[in-house]
Amino acid sequence: MNETRIGIIGMGNMGRFHAADLLAGKVPRARLAAVGSTSPVKLAEYAAQGVRVFEGAAAMIASGTIDALLVATPHPQHPEQGAAALRAGLHLMVEKPIASHKADAEKLIAEAKARPGQVFAAMFQLRVEPRYVAIRNLIQSGALGRLVRVVWIMSDWFRSEAYYRSGGWRATWKGEGGGVLLNQCLHQLDALQWMAGMPSRVQAHVGLGRHHDIEVEDEVTCYLEFPGGATGAFISSTGEAPGSNRLEIAGTKARLILEHDRLVVTRNLVPSDEWSTTSTVGFKKPETVTEEIPIPPAEVPHARLMTNFVNAILEGEALIAPGAEGLHSVELANAMLYSGLLGRALDLPLDGAAYEGRLNELIAGSRREKKVEQVSSEDFAASFRR
Repeated sequence: MNETRIGIIGMGNMGRFHAADLLAGKVPRARLAAVGSTSPVKLAEYAAQGVRVFEGAAAMIASGTIDALLVATPHPQHPEQGAAALRAGLHLMVEKPIASHKADAEKLIAEAKARPGQVFAAMFQLRVEPRYVAIRNLIQSGALGRLVRVVWIMSDWFRSEAYYRSGGWRATWKGEGGGVLLNQCLHQLDALQWMAGMPSRVQAHVGLGRHHDIEVEDEVTCYLEFPGGATGAFISSTGEAPGSNRLEIAGTKARLILEHDRLVVTRNLVPSDEWSTTSTVGFKKPETVTEEIPIPPAEVPHARLMTNFVNAILEGEALIAPGAEGLHSVELANAMLYSGLLGRALDLPLDGAAYEGRLNELIAGSRREKKVEQVSSEDFAASFRR
């Protein structure tokens, strides 16, 4: 086999984005063979381009027309559709998140582990973004020393009320399973743990519908503790403008700041812990040197992840974002939200069953009715975080 026939289920913003990449030839040795949607208009559009169309995932999976399925439907549908694809012998790529909650994510991962001959990947394209690759290399090489503090302020996820009215599933417990953490921040939560490791304890304050007429969280401030002793904070909102996007990681040897497309590293000439125990001066800090690390442009990161997925299918190439690693960002999002709902700190790993029970209570107790409106998505791609 020298080509992978890919089907996409869910032709919303992300499904259409991936379809455009495939149709434009941005993913070598891959062909968009089928799409699935509940929208007759969208199906007609792709049928006119010679793509097989299906009204649902089950028919596409059983059709024999695809080798791999990309799941881009609303979050709660990811585990069921993904598991069905795996059971049918298909390879699987899942858009973020791989599930709305940890318990469902673990079930999907178990399905994949039972079929080691099939490729299971997750769409976490920040893992090929040059800035985050550089930061991960700095941490893993020991250039920062022992980590002391990790702070990510990401309050530039502004969304209007029109955005939330664009889909009946958006910003609901049943349709999305959460808000800013699960929808907007999943890529950053994945990048956070990919670079600095999983926290061991979180304590969050969350605002449910603080800035919008929604039932889920649109603001979060979370304190983090890491196994090695580092502490940190993760702050996000969809109701703040102009907002900030600033990542700061401090270690005993250096501090890095990523902001406004610049990665700046300030290095201690003597590590801070060594200076603290050897200096005879009470107030003076170690001398420092500062450098800006060049960051090349991010070249079609989504297509690069899809290319890696296809290469893994055809050649056994190692996955950049294995699907099983999608558990970590889901767990972090769930733990932060659950901590905020409970009003106390939570140790990780999260009790997935307990959180699932709480989420089901929120779904059952929801009485909110949404008015769905057609909203322009012309600025959708601009929302991607480099």
